[in-house]
Amino acid sequence: MSSNINSVFYAESYHPIQAGSIDGTDILPHDNAVYRALLCSNAALYDPTGDPKIIGDPYCTVFVGRLSHLTTEPTLHKAMSKYGRVKNLRLVRHIVTGASRRFAFVEFETEREMRRAYQDAHHAIIDDAEIIVDYNRQRLMPGWIPRRLGGGLGGRKESGQLRFGGRERPFRAPLQPIPYEDLKKLGITPPPEGRYMSRFQVPSPPRKPRKLVEKEEYSYKRSSVDREELSQISSSMERDEHRRTVGRKQDSRKRSYVEEESQYGKSSEDRPQCSPNTTSIGTDHNYKRSTLDREEHYHSRSNAEGGEISRKRSSRDKEERPSKRHRHYSRSNH
Repeated sequence: MSSNINSVFYAESYHPIQAGSIDGTDILPHDNAVYRALLCSNAALYDPTGDPKIIGDPYCTVFVGRLSHLTTEPTLHKAMSKYGRVKNLRLVRHIVTGASRRFAFVEFETEREMRRAYQDAHHAIIDDAEIIVDYNRQRLMPGWIPRRLGGGLGGRKESGQLRFGGRERPFRAPLQPIPYEDLKKLGITPPPEGRYMSRFQVPSPPRKPRKLVEKEEYSYKRSSVDREELSQISSSMERDEHRRTVGRKQDSRKRSYVEEESQYGKSSEDRPQCSPNTTSIGTDHNYKRSTLDREEHYHSRSNAEGGEISRKRSSRDKEERPSKRHRHYSRSNH
């Protein structure tokens, strides 16, 4: 028995009577809060999954307690980001006043990051307050009853309602004989004789079942395949849309080309052999046609102006001829 003085063990499932015992061997509730928690447990009045605010993966979530009243969400997020990528954070507040209730739930991206925070963030200092870090017992510990219903773990000595079996206050190895028969009748797990731990050893949080891991891997692979198929479908749709757009452009160029030829009275035999797919040929043809039009317009204008000038000159010459004859006749008489 002397070797068990510094030995401890931790609860794997929650029972209100056992949680109220310092060595986990009590068979009767020792205060009214334990009795209330026992009634809630027997009547199944508490549903740990009934809270709509609970989200995220419980195997990637840690419980952070004993926070300062001054700690806010950004401060806690910054402090917990040292241990991994924070995916979600919920600082529990009073439903009426909105004041912090000094505990929070922090979800990380991976289970490895959660375990790192569980290992290293325990007893860290945030806003001059020493925090405690534990796994999400509300969703992972069988039979869990919260503190507001008389259960919970830990507590302070001045409260008079200490609860044992957790990380902060583990069970001490029993120094008295263990009443196995009475514990079995109550459904309480007896102390693990021969498998006690040292007070300085850190208990490991529950690991995700292999079935869930395989299911997540399958869903991830399936989602990857779905993403690839979706990307292929979208790329094929984009290619089809591109082909339709190019076809519409080619049809519009072809129609404009035919309309221009019909406008200038050109027969189909005189049409130059060019492919409507070639944009440069169509552009050169339009440029040449516009150049020819400008030259014809310039020549017709020049001819019109030249004819007008020649008519003016001929009329002026006709007027000048009689005057020249008169002057010549008058000169010959003199």
